[in-house]
Amino acid sequence: MIIRSNHTFHKVAFQGEPGAFSEMAALERFRNSGLVPMKTLQDVFDGLENGEVDCGVVPIENSTEGSVNETYDLLLSTKFNVSGEIYLRVIHCLIGNKGVRREEINSVYSHPQALAQCRNYIQRRRLLTKETYDTAGAVKRIKQKKNMDVAAIASSRAAQLYNMEILEEGIEDSKNNFTRFLVITEIHTEPTGHDGTSIIFSVKHAPGALNSILEEFAARKINLTKIESRPKKQTPWEYYFYLDFEGHAKDELIKEAMETIRQKASFVKILGSYGKASQFVFQDRSNG
Repeated sequence: MIIRSNHTFHKVAFQGEPGAFSEMAALERFRNSGLVPMKTLQDVFDGLENGEVDCGVVPIENSTEGSVNETYDLLLSTKFNVSGEIYLRVIHCLIGNKGVRREEINSVYSHPQALAQCRNYIQRRRLLTKETYDTAGAVKRIKQKKNMDVAAIASSRAAQLYNMEILEEGIEDSKNNFTRFLVITEIHTEPTGHDGTSIIFSVKHAPGALNSILEEFAARKINLTKIESRPKKQTPWEYYFYLDFEGHAKDELIKEAMETIRQKASFVKILGSYGKASQFVFQDRSNG
């Protein structure tokens, strides 16, 4: 089964409150599905496991701040598959309570990734920072507490949903600020001709072990698009490697490469093959 842009799942989980960037990514792909906010990434994966939802949309990396390590760690143990990807252009706004002027703000609340993506702005304004579990959740919090000298960094959609004031828009350090999200389901997709595959593997503790595996891709001219290492929590100074490459697990060259890699590696898991995102998604201003 191929997940198409108009495929409808009954319930799609995302991390954060309504107005979070994860919700915006989920809306782009699954606008006709029921969206379920979850407080943590662990809750999204738990919701899949216990049948509370049948799809999850989770961030995996940002173009300026790098990988979301918690997502990588959760992918290691899940029985679900990566079935798609979404790229979202992230535009950060400084958001405050109604009637507040930008000059009155001395502190900002937001998710650590958002604070990092706006680091130059925060330093230039000499603002104090406080980390929260979610960008939209930060907007909700300062509204509930009626903080008049505190702002949140979040999306324009969050400002609209919570009836708050956008004090400044586009405060991110880079205007090429994109976040890549993965679609997690129980579905194994069929080849589309424009696919990517994600795997996890670990190597034997021997010189040249990693290079030996990467050579299997080079020999078959399989294009690698990303490699990421994460420590094995049970074994100090040993690592899992997360690898993205072009092609589908059902392609003959990929099948051949994976068969050889399984003989060389100490552990291999195919996270999933999926149709690659063909274009970046920009925030829909009509939805805030």
